[in-house]
Amino acid sequence: MTDLTKHRADFPILSTKVYDKDLVYLDNAATTQKPQAVIDRIVDYYQHTNSNVHRGVHALSQKATREYDEARETVRRFINAAHQQEVIFTRGTTEAVNLVAHAYGTTNLGEGDEILLSHMEHHSNIVPWQMLCDRVGATIKVIPVNDRGELDMDAFRALLSERTRLVGIVYVSNALGTINPVKDIISAAHAVGAKVLVDAAQATPHTVIDVQDLDCDFLAFSGHKVYGPTGIGALYGKQELLDAMPPFMGGGDMISMVSFEKTTFNHLPNKFEAGTPNIADTIGLAAALDYVSAIGVQAIADHEQALLHYATDVFAQIDELRIIGTAEHKAGVISFTIKNIHPHDVGTFLDREGVAIRAGHHCVQPLMKRFGVPATNRVSFALYNTRDEIDRCVEALKKVISFFA
Repeated sequence: MTDLTKHRADFPILSTKVYDKDLVYLDNAATTQKPQAVIDRIVDYYQHTNSNVHRGVHALSQKATREYDEARETVRRFINAAHQQEVIFTRGTTEAVNLVAHAYGTTNLGEGDEILLSHMEHHSNIVPWQMLCDRVGATIKVIPVNDRGELDMDAFRALLSERTRLVGIVYVSNALGTINPVKDIISAAHAVGAKVLVDAAQATPHTVIDVQDLDCDFLAFSGHKVYGPTGIGALYGKQELLDAMPPFMGGGDMISMVSFEKTTFNHLPNKFEAGTPNIADTIGLAAALDYVSAIGVQAIADHEQALLHYATDVFAQIDELRIIGTAEHKAGVISFTIKNIHPHDVGTFLDREGVAIRAGHHCVQPLMKRFGVPATNRVSFALYNTRDEIDRCVEALKKVISFFA
């Protein structure tokens, strides 16, 4: 990437002072900051367009509908879906997974069927399937990870069988940064007739997504992880699967005709978008994807890889620091512990130094248990981060260690 300073200037929050220190924001896996272009687009909608969609004949409603529908095309293009109807707007990855678990799982899985999940799944890709299993009598099998934080692919293939109905797999681990071989996983799952849902919440900001090339059945992502607003995301599903699935929720816009005797449902994508949608943030999501596309997802990934390698090298020079997750293929995420210092103490100390990192179990408690830790600290990179910020983080970590020593 060239002219990184110019890109930093696009993000007004980065000029914030924290305890009279320049903010160093390294918590991007939790949520990314928003460029001025996204902020302006949301404000512009409320100032000049605000109206409901798909219901009005007046000018504002027509304009809002056009911009909302154009946002769907932006998402379709960004993930290379074949049809706009295959893009369903949700509140984010969590709602998208729940939608599939209810609308697809309840009608297609039953007693004796199996769901494969990996040991590194986010709670959002575990709990909905547990709830489904309680309803229909299916069971969950877990794909193990090795000490480097990589999937045991031999174990995965051994777990696959004619009973496997669905595989839920994270593309990029939010806690370890591991990039999973999802294309191979999808191919192997399809060979036994299983469907695959890909959790791409952490992949979308760092990886070029092509759902047709992956051949995934479902894929979900969240806008706030990719420089967009909170409370908005998308589910991709193959059209033939979405067509066959019953609605997830009932209400306005998902209906074709309603009487007290019978309701007929709308066509895709409206069938899965009941009620007034999150119009402003949907338009803001489109602005975020346009912003990322203009820079280039691969260029951003290359920049973050350079930061990852630099940070890994300098962190390795701290004797008290242990990196959790050393997969060969990683995105810009480093989880670590400091000997004899609780991660929350580390995070709190760094905050006083103006450095924002994450401390906790990162909604992957089974994975924390696998590595024998209750929690870790995590730094995660975005297009606006720099080596100087990593150096600030390292100096703050050395102060933590010195203080507690």
